[in-house]
Amino acid sequence: MKTPISLHATVLGAPDPQQLARFYANLLGWELGDDEREWATVVNPAGGPKLSFQFEEDYKRPVWPEKPGEQQMMMHLDLRVDDLERAAAHARECGAKRAGHQPQDDVIVFFDPAGHPFCLFEN
Repeated sequence: MKTPISLHATVLGAPDPQQLARFYANLLGWELGDDEREWATVVNPAGGPKLSFQFEEDYKRPVWPEKPGEQQMMMHLDLRVDDLERAAAHARECGAKRAGHQPQDDVIVFFDPAGHPFCLFEN
């Protein structure tokens, strides 16, 4: 017998969970959920897994592309968009920083305010 398991949320560590929740709510057009100093969430109004942010007192920004001896990225978000340039402009308006290293022509890598990389790509 299989045990049903479903993804409830993806959790990112952060020095300021509330700041990241507001950033991603604005970026994705999602709604704020939990909004505490140590735990904040954003909820997709269309349903599905949410994005959560957990306070980490000793948080270190990841370095990307990776460098030996530096804090490496543990994960990143891939965000599909209809118009890459328009979405990139929106990401910058929300406070994202474009990464200096761009490995592909059809993907744009950004950093959120805590330094987590995320990728924008077209359908």
